[in-house]
Amino acid sequence: MTLKLSPANGTALAWTKSSHSSNDGPDCVEVAATPATVHVRDSKNPAGPTVPVAPASWTAFIDGVVAPGS
Repeated sequence: MTLKLSPANGTALAWTKSSHSSNDGPDCVEVAATPATVHVRDSKNPAGPTVPVAPASWTAFIDGVVAPGS
């Protein structure tokens, strides 16, 4: 998954929907990255809570769930 960095100047986060999500699928996530934090949220509830994680933790998570070569 490639993340687009959000501006660090206090403007709104730039959310990106998972490439494995569809508009009619039941489980969708979106992420927004800043240099210091990767924010994760449920795309079906954009006004709901977000989960902030350190970029290194997000990378470790992705590396653990994505099979090599996929």
